[in-house]
Amino acid sequence: MRFWDKVMMSLEGVVIALDSLRANKVRAALTIAGVAVGVFVVVAMGATVHGVRTSFQSDMDEFGTATFQIRRRNPGFNGCDPSVDDCPERRYPGVSLAEWRAVRQLPEVQHAMAWLFGSATITYRGRQVKSVGYDAQSTEWIQTDQADIFPGRTFTEAEHEAAALVALVNEKLATELFGDSDPIGKEIDIDGRRFTVIGVFHTKAGFLKALDGRGPENPRAVIPMMTAYRRMGVWRRSMMVMVRPSATVTRDDAMDAVTATLRGMRGLRPSEPNTFFLVGQDKMMETFDSLFGAIFMVGLGLSAVGLLVGGVGVVAIMMISVTERTREIGVRKALGATRGTILWQFLVEAATLTSIGALLGLAIGAGLAWVVRANSPIPASVPLSAVVTSLAAAALTGVIFGMLPATRASRLDPVEALRHE
Repeated sequence: MRFWDKVMMSLEGVVIALDSLRANKVRAALTIAGVAVGVFVVVAMGATVHGVRTSFQSDMDEFGTATFQIRRRNPGFNGCDPSVDDCPERRYPGVSLAEWRAVRQLPEVQHAMAWLFGSATITYRGRQVKSVGYDAQSTEWIQTDQADIFPGRTFTEAEHEAAALVALVNEKLATELFGDSDPIGKEIDIDGRRFTVIGVFHTKAGFLKALDGRGPENPRAVIPMMTAYRRMGVWRRSMMVMVRPSATVTRDDAMDAVTATLRGMRGLRPSEPNTFFLVGQDKMMETFDSLFGAIFMVGLGLSAVGLLVGGVGVVAIMMISVTERTREIGVRKALGATRGTILWQFLVEAATLTSIGALLGLAIGAGLAWVVRANSPIPASVPLSAVVTSLAAAALTGVIFGMLPATRASRLDPVEALRHE
């Protein structure tokens, strides 16, 4: 059969499939709905995961691709269960002030920011904001976090080492506490201690920041790390250090220098494992991919159920179509149509039905991605791979489930078909 003959036959199959839609509205609607739900799940999850990953990568890039963290615990899925008594990580010491200062002085390190976390109720003249998260960071935070400060300033090294009661607030917290008035110089109460506001910081929106409450939509404060360490009720063993290598040093060389320093300070013998973890951006991305990969696989399972429902509908509609058009098939065969011709036509009809459902699911999924992008920091978008995969899966579903009725139609005896009423 020539190429153009196949094209014309395919177009004819599409037209017949559309006629079947009109003739069997309920069954066709169920088929299209099943496929649309399956495709929608794939597209919606693909768009969300793609957007979250893009935002997550942007947050990682903001800290610098060579940046790594010194942690007491493994943040990934490979660590042991801390609730189990024989988990060695439970006995690992936290990063000490002496260790942080030693890392800070390494020639391979450009910046080493000590970081503690806390939450407190913050008040100002009767106005109260509860459960405000705060970051207690050393002076390097402005280089690693790349936040803009206006109006005001960040705290100095002298203020940090003196554990001064100074704080920076983000725009959200400043609005809730001070309204439209100038926040600089005002005194706020953080867990019973009087802090002076010295600046307002502005951070970019991002998934990672939104996840841990550090996004611009959440009230948040920054105070000197030593202030929290000496004066606040923070858990000192949770301190981590964000390390940025020097410009002329690779990340691996900086990690080796940090590892040697910490092992030496902790008196670890060569045969003993590290009692700390160095976590690079690549490990953070691996953790992300593991988590959202599992979620996406659940979505694929749900999508498969939708496609199965659509496939069953294809079988029902196509079997009815074969029965209703038995005489027509007999005429076509009597005029010289081959089994392959009949088979091809019915498979095109089946693929058309499922493709309509796929297009509907794509449209709804793209609409949801737009809503997520417009109302959240997640830049959700439908990747081309999701579009191609969805259309291919829908067409393949139509071909697989349409094979039974198409085969039955192609094997009809023309004489018996012509006698059919």
